[in-house]
Amino acid sequence: MSSSDFRQIAIRTEAGKAERLFRAAVSAFCSLTRPSRREIAQLEDLTLPLFDKVSVESRRYVAAALSECEYAPTALVRRLAEEPVEIAAPLLTRSNALSDIDLIALIGRHGLPHARAIARRKVLNPTIADLIRVLERPTLVKTRPPETVTRLAPKPEPVTKADTSSVPGDAAENARRRLRAMMRPADESADVNTFLGQPAYVKLRETALTGNAAFFQTALADALDIDFATARSVTGQPSYAALLAALRALDLGEDRAFLIAVAVYPGEFPHPQAIRLFLDRYRLLHREAALDKVRAWKAETLSPAIRGKAPDTISAERRDASNGEEASSSLKASRSV
Repeated sequence: MSSSDFRQIAIRTEAGKAERLFRAAVSAFCSLTRPSRREIAQLEDLTLPLFDKVSVESRRYVAAALSECEYAPTALVRRLAEEPVEIAAPLLTRSNALSDIDLIALIGRHGLPHARAIARRKVLNPTIADLIRVLERPTLVKTRPPETVTRLAPKPEPVTKADTSSVPGDAAENARRRLRAMMRPADESADVNTFLGQPAYVKLRETALTGNAAFFQTALADALDIDFATARSVTGQPSYAALLAALRALDLGEDRAFLIAVAVYPGEFPHPQAIRLFLDRYRLLHREAALDKVRAWKAETLSPAIRGKAPDTISAERRDASNGEEASSSLKASRSV
């Protein structure tokens, strides 16, 4: 089947029958063994203008069909992936047209429902798996404790209803502790704090995904060797420009930098174009320029301290000069005697 078949479908379809055209065009495309770029572009040009005119059933049908298509049109797949999970689930679970960055952005915009569907993919980037586990945090309270804890207490006593609701903070702390255990490397001792001795990226990722700004700002201050107030000002700006420079100074890969950025600034990535803009900016920013930016932050921190010490320094110099003059006068007087 060639691209002319798509035109014939459009000709045969009655005016206003968007549903029929939408389904027929995708069905014809899926029957192609190896569609050309031109045919992929033609399908997108034909279906995207009809998208808002077709029913939920048609969107669900097309999503299921394209999820099995090896050369699915990326723009149409991304548009369908933004739909509620009842429609997008087949694509989230199986489609190869969605990149890792697409998946992270979808999780950032749609949350747990999309994340659970993405978690069912046969091959999933470990970074995305970590992100989904954090989103699933409320369910971690009900999971089996880490193996090290089980060995210490092989026969735990039954927990009564009163125990489960005794202290509200216990459940959250339990979840955090088990999350850290899940993310700890297999060869690491169970009694070692997961934040000690780990690369800067791991600290930044884990703290960014907690949603607690102070935790992330502390990790950023440690990574860049800046004070907490400066780290807070970096993430407190309305755009991610300062954070982008900080991440580039740390020489993080673009996928890791984006994961942190979308966790800290989720509202900055409402569509794929915003993601591409971030990646373009990150690639074009030279690391030396980013390091210069960090050095400027450090200099700004030191300047007030230097200015504060300046009067004391001047006073000390004046005292030394005065003492020197008095000593010289005494010496001259003794010689004259």
